[in-house]
Amino acid sequence: MLVDEPVNVVAHSYGGLLALQLALARPALVRSLALYEPVAFGILAPAERAGLLEVQPYDGAPWLERFVDWWQGAGAWSHMAPEARAAFEAVGWKVYCEVATLVADTTDRATYATIAAPALLMSGGTTPAVEQRVVAALASALPAARHVVFPALGHMGPITAAADVNAEIVA
Repeated sequence: MLVDEPVNVVAHSYGGLLALQLALARPALVRSLALYEPVAFGILAPAERAGLLEVQPYDGAPWLERFVDWWQGAGAWSHMAPEARAAFEAVGWKVYCEVATLVADTTDRATYATIAAPALLMSGGTTPAVEQRVVAALASALPAARHVVFPALGHMGPITAAADVNAEIVA
């Protein structure tokens, strides 16, 4: 589907990074942004990147376990249902490639400051601190941003508390 008029963009995580890139590349097409924890790690100065997920060589399930546990806390992978782990393993290489691109991203604060669209930036209070720094940095860089923190939620807040996150988007 081709879009030729401004749209409201709602995205989470890597989709949030892509939404920001869209707003930079085609600002006339973005009416507003509603982003839950966009992984725009490039906005952080090197000194602010402490605790960032390390991109180690991909080795299948062991890498996915490190990835899931980084986002959700130690033991999260082992507590997942076998079906959920299998679904992750089916797209593991794709997830790895996405992580490699976002960790290498260098889009800085000054570049993000050119996004004029109103932006709702959402984050969870239990998310890794480095991602909380990303969202706070975006909120201070984007001229028309509002930052909402859900204290009890983590990175998967749009899934684990969809009603709360969706209510904020609608508001």
